[in-house]
Amino acid sequence: MMGRQRNDQAQFFYSFHLDDRVPTGHLLRRIDVFVTQALAGIHREIAAFYSHTGRPSVDPKLMMRMLIVGYCYGIRSERKLCEEVSLHLAYRWFCRLDLDDAVPDHSTFSKNRHGRFRDSDLLRLVFERVVGLCLATGLIKGEGFAVDASVIEADASRYHGLEPEKIDWNTVERPSRAVREYLEALDGAEELEAGRKAPKVISPSDPASAWTAKANKRVQFGYGLNYLIDNEHAIIVDVEPTPARTFDEVRSTATMLERTQARFGLKPKRLAADTAYGTGKFLDWLVGQEIEPHIPVWDKGSRDDGTFGRSDFSFDADLDQYTCPAGKTLKQFRRNYAVARTDSAHDSIRKYRASQKDCQPCELKAQCCPNMASRNVLRSVHEEARDQARQLAGTPQFATSRNERKKVEMLFAHLKTTLRFERMRLRGLTGAGDEFHLAAIAQNLRRMARLTAAAAA
Repeated sequence: MMGRQRNDQAQFFYSFHLDDRVPTGHLLRRIDVFVTQALAGIHREIAAFYSHTGRPSVDPKLMMRMLIVGYCYGIRSERKLCEEVSLHLAYRWFCRLDLDDAVPDHSTFSKNRHGRFRDSDLLRLVFERVVGLCLATGLIKGEGFAVDASVIEADASRYHGLEPEKIDWNTVERPSRAVREYLEALDGAEELEAGRKAPKVISPSDPASAWTAKANKRVQFGYGLNYLIDNEHAIIVDVEPTPARTFDEVRSTATMLERTQARFGLKPKRLAADTAYGTGKFLDWLVGQEIEPHIPVWDKGSRDDGTFGRSDFSFDADLDQYTCPAGKTLKQFRRNYAVARTDSAHDSIRKYRASQKDCQPCELKAQCCPNMASRNVLRSVHEEARDQARQLAGTPQFATSRNERKKVEMLFAHLKTTLRFERMRLRGLTGAGDEFHLAAIAQNLRRMARLTAAAAA
């Protein structure tokens, strides 16, 4: 029989406590103890960036807790976040707000994130404290690291890109914060680094982003989210924002490794990455740091036309020369110069040349250099490091690292699907840094909560 609710008179008094309404196993309850430790003493850290006059400021701890809620649950809009915190009991409990406490206005986030938080580097501080907690709880082993980058679409229209020479920044009356940061970096930059290509298209609204087709093969402006993780439990030990260019992403790895060692005393024995990181220069840097490069070598020495590749030529380091399959030598210099030359390296590449007298009558010429008078072989100045990486490629440890490297890709998948982080909301490299640090904080907290709960069970 269908009944009716007969009591339509609201209760006059309620006995209500927020703590009783949040389940024991709720994510926010499990990460609360870690967030409390990470935020301890931040008033002292950023006190110099607050004014002592005017209206009372919003507690930075409250703002940080609200931002953590937003990134843990994929609430990308700050306006929506304020609404959700106002309505959700668990969110109020986590943010230390009582039922009758007012939620800060969404505009407060912009003022603090672009000002006090950024000037004091608060987000970086909180991220490093969370990593320190992971280290203290034994979730970071420090032996094997993995690195990778994922493209996050910039808050810039892909239809409004312009060639750099067609933009006159002097005509912009009120440049945005992202434009000002870009121009300041441009003024302070030196000449173009070796290996870096000048951008063909830039965005007038977010010029620091890169024109890329890496994500889903769709051309767009984007930033590179670079994660350095510990392979044991996929804890993010460092994060770095870059334009979505392979050159910048590879270079940022050295920055993250050096910073991780300086901050936490962590130096891995091995580093896993994909082929994009297998450049001679980076492999040589890793070998110099005594870090095993478990990275496939980026090698263009093989040929697909049936002719001999570079691997078919043997190299003698003592004599500094190659020997071809027919037993003839290839040297850097085949003439006697008045001033003896010792190296022909250009753009980190040495060229070894065979003699035409050896190549022309050779029976193997059709398989070696059918369209050239004589054969040349190019060798990187970092070839010894590349050879070391090739030797490691056949070891069981390399195969293990290749499997562990998938963990960083899983973090990117989780970030984009579960946490809904596919497009930037802030502009400029500093804006990207803010968002990436918060994303890494949220993922580390969620992972720490799950792993510590499993250990306690």
